[in-house]
Amino acid sequence: MLRGAFVGFGNVAEKGHAPGWRARSDVEIVAATDAAPSRREAFLAAFPGARWHDTPASLLSGERLDFVDICAPPGAHAQLILQALEARLHVLSEKPLVTRVADAEAVAAAAACSGRIVHTVHNWLNAPVCLQISALTAAGAIGAVHSVHWRTLRSQPAVTAGPAGVANWRVDPRLAGGGILFDHGWHAVYCVTQWAGAPHAVSARLETRRHHEWPLEDTATVDLETDRGASQIFLTWAADERLNEIEIEGERGRISLEGDTVILASRSQDRRFSCPPALSEGSHHPDWFDGVVEDFLGAVAGGRHDNLKQAAFCARLMDAAQRSSAAGGARLSFIA
Repeated sequence: MLRGAFVGFGNVAEKGHAPGWRARSDVEIVAATDAAPSRREAFLAAFPGARWHDTPASLLSGERLDFVDICAPPGAHAQLILQALEARLHVLSEKPLVTRVADAEAVAAAAACSGRIVHTVHNWLNAPVCLQISALTAAGAIGAVHSVHWRTLRSQPAVTAGPAGVANWRVDPRLAGGGILFDHGWHAVYCVTQWAGAPHAVSARLETRRHHEWPLEDTATVDLETDRGASQIFLTWAADERLNEIEIEGERGRISLEGDTVILASRSQDRRFSCPPALSEGSHHPDWFDGVVEDFLGAVAGGRHDNLKQAAFCARLMDAAQRSSAAGGARLSFIA
């Protein structure tokens, strides 16, 4: 039985992570802390008999733990992860792992020194539609992938539960690290590069198209050049609909996404795969969390662990996109 604790218990923790932990017989959530004291009631309702701490320091010093599940705003991740590693705990962290490349390097060094696992919640790869796409590309259904076009359309960011005085931490640069690029772009990057491969050049434009009251971008366009072609990630909080679109071109066909249906059109066959729910359905995805937990606990038990390397890659690509946009969309070389 592993003993875990939440550091941050907002909407993602309550609605996305907690159901997964409660369903397991090999893990016990024993405590939590959050910058918003009002979250205490929700946590104790979800985990009766567990304990609440007013600060992370109190939690780390006052509990016998094996791991922490960090669901605090991204701007706090690096410090919280390093504190947990110093206490020799394993870490499961919501995405983005960190908001700066230097912090990713510091976390990787500390994890290696402590011998503990740091694992980021890359849950979209466990979405049924993405699992189906990964299976088709891995099986060579369309041959070598030349390009991926990924579009995420939203009218606003997801609602958050945060400290008093913070309406939504996702639109506060200090807490979020960036706008839609960090929020939705992190997911898009690890999915697109799994299918298309790592890029050798990046260019990006970060814009504010509608929500000018926020001091960060509501729209991002990221172009990725790989050895086999060019891919694009488009993300916006300025749309009039909630939608996800994916198109993958290969040497022998195409894979596309319509709602919760993956469509294969190749030289040898045309097939449709129903894979509910759609990527645009909900924001917390508790059903996608089970695979994350299996990978995390497997790594803790000594199994394969390449998630931290993948997260560090995402952090470097986020940084390249921000630098490109600051330079007017300049094409920047990228070393994977």
